[in-house]
Amino acid sequence: MDRDDPWSATARGIHDALAALREDGGSAEAAVATVVDVEGSAYRRPGAKLVAPADAETLGAVTAGCLDGPVNDLASAARSTGQSTVETFDLTSDDGEWGLGLGCNGVIDLLVEPLDDSFDALVASLENQESAAVLTVVDSDDPDVAVGDRTTLTADGEHQGSDRPGLPADALADLRAAAENARETGSSSVWTVQRAAGDLEVFVDGVEPAPELLVFGAENDAGVVASFAAQAGFRVTVACPRGARADDAAFPAAHRVVAAHPADLVDHVEAAERTYAVLMSHNLVDDQLALETLLRETAVPYVGVMGPRERFEELRDGLAADGVTLSEPDLERVATPVGLDLGDGSPTGIALSIVAEATAVANDRSGGRLRDASGPIHPRVDTAD
Repeated sequence: MDRDDPWSATARGIHDALAALREDGGSAEAAVATVVDVEGSAYRRPGAKLVAPADAETLGAVTAGCLDGPVNDLASAARSTGQSTVETFDLTSDDGEWGLGLGCNGVIDLLVEPLDDSFDALVASLENQESAAVLTVVDSDDPDVAVGDRTTLTADGEHQGSDRPGLPADALADLRAAAENARETGSSSVWTVQRAAGDLEVFVDGVEPAPELLVFGAENDAGVVASFAAQAGFRVTVACPRGARADDAAFPAAHRVVAAHPADLVDHVEAAERTYAVLMSHNLVDDQLALETLLRETAVPYVGVMGPRERFEELRDGLAADGVTLSEPDLERVATPVGLDLGDGSPTGIALSIVAEATAVANDRSGGRLRDASGPIHPRVDTAD
């Protein structure tokens, strides 16, 4: 996958684009398309987004590419009219409304809207490394409530832009628990609110900041891991051990490159619950100190340790000699040998296996083969009252 390919943009790339386009008062004209509901199967799930600026290439994907033309038309209309719309694409047969005959097996509801100041609370929350829940009306029986009306719930309260109204107070009260859950879990789904003034369908979109990958090491293999992780959507920090030169040019894919003593790694963990660490300094003493620091002073859920099991036993022996015994909860957070079993011992294969495991852990998955799993690939959200 090419990091410069706009179609393959990660959620982090989409968030960065939203921030850039809204900078300086949001003078750039753009539209945003979001999958709000899927019946059956589809390439992307609810919450998937693309950004369509007026003067630049579309960034991101809401399908595998089969709806590019219709989506571009809807984005152009949203930019020119300033109005939000929800369009349904029935791709289950040749007789669907769109007559596309695509052979897909799903019905997709797509929200297409102008990028206006109602996005600013979300952008600010993500830049502060905090999650948010964006509540957007996608259907309304109330003449006073329009498709696109929006309230954003962040860690510091409720927000709405001046360009469009927020949700009615009664609807927001009914949805508060669902919104808080979406903000905590990153889930996205449509909820029905029954009201005297008219029922509403509201898309509750939980949006999380990008996960962080902390790579402790400065050798060539650290650069390959950083590159794959950035392509996978991680915000990457390369921490170069003592004596190593922290050179930005050596790790162009990293968000930041720092010099770090292994005992000071905690200083480079910004959001522990979303940080996944990989220790690959190739120095036993440094990795031992780094492991102790991360397990004792942070709540990072994953610490991958490069090397065979015998090397990890040496690390444990060294810690024990210093009076540090790893508990069962400690060992649950440690992945060693690091990576999934892909059977590829090349530098590229090793890096891919490491990033694949970190991605699986970040998504609360085991990393097994999909052919061996039962049920849907993606979890479904139950919105029943």
